[in-house]
Amino acid sequence: MSNISPSTIKFLKDIKKNNHKAWYEKNKPRKEAAYEEMWAFSEALQNEMKKVDQIVEVSPKKMIKRIHRDVRFSKDKTPYKTYIMGGLARDTDYLRGGYYFKIEPGKSHFGGGFYSPEPKDLKLIRDHIAQDPKRLRKILSSAKWKNTFGELLGEQVKTSPKGFDKDHPAIDLLRFKQYYGMKLFTEKEVCAPGFYKEVVKTWKNLRPWFDYMSDCLTHDLNGTPIV
Repeated sequence: MSNISPSTIKFLKDIKKNNHKAWYEKNKPRKEAAYEEMWAFSEALQNEMKKVDQIVEVSPKKMIKRIHRDVRFSKDKTPYKTYIMGGLARDTDYLRGGYYFKIEPGKSHFGGGFYSPEPKDLKLIRDHIAQDPKRLRKILSSAKWKNTFGELLGEQVKTSPKGFDKDHPAIDLLRFKQYYGMKLFTEKEVCAPGFYKEVVKTWKNLRPWFDYMSDCLTHDLNGTPIV
């Protein structure tokens, strides 16, 4: 089966209330059932995405992140994640961007983007936006983007990035340090039959923006390929 059941959502709610090893060990079969379900969901999702984009094909088990948290550098020492997350990457150096999902009671979301661009890539993105912000504004103002994701998301600098005037007409776009879009889904939607097909529809609406960002990251300001 490729559906997400209410029992998976219930497991995530319960582990949030009982985030310790004794409870986890006692309820490990529930965790394994939830992950088996998510692996099947991920496989169906990946198979559908192969029809609409060129993606890096991976084992469904590799699509899903492990439940154990890395607490080495965190003040929060709870050992387990209270959500299930995963994603897919686009293939080749010419297709940039990554698809992402997170199943979490009350705030499951699906989207994608550029969460930690390297400094040179961030500079290149900003240079292209500064040169011609109209291309990006057209995508972000389209009905397809606004009805799916609402607005562009991501951390921003407070004033202006180094090398860019704070009065630049596109300063609202240049302030971003991350660039991503996200759509929230209710628990009822997540557990509906064939939900993975709705996810594919959501992810497809990232494509015009991904193609724009890929163009920025693979060409210089004169349009010459750099990869």
